[in-house]
Amino acid sequence: MKVEVLTVEEVLPLRHAVLWPNEPVAFCRVAEDDTGAHFGIRQHGEVVCVASVFFSGDTARLRKFATRVECQGQGMGSVMLQFLIEHLRARGVRVFWFDARASALDFYQRFGFAVEGERFYKHGVAYYRMSRVL
Repeated sequence: MKVEVLTVEEVLPLRHAVLWPNEPVAFCRVAEDDTGAHFGIRQHGEVVCVASVFFSGDTARLRKFATRVECQGQGMGSVMLQFLIEHLRARGVRVFWFDARASALDFYQRFGFAVEGERFYKHGVAYYRMSRVL
């Protein structure tokens, strides 16, 4: 599995299909998409895992991390997250953070991320803020 740089147009369809399929595609865009870094993993030429990262000084925020449902459990998310940690560290990023769905806490904790604060909700879905120092 190889992580590659993608455009926002390449990551948007999978974001929509996995994260918010019952919302309009525009709901899956974020204001900073034009300045973010977008990454993906392809399988048989098709984008099956995506993640976007947004920078502010020596801090980076992960947003819209998604893997096709039928591809989950095959290690793609782990490959992506490990790539991002190493890539960001090499770029001089010191703190890597994101809002994680409550259902994914164990996954992120395996990579050294810790919960910050209390559970909160976005559009009826439970989240926790998580971060780690790189």
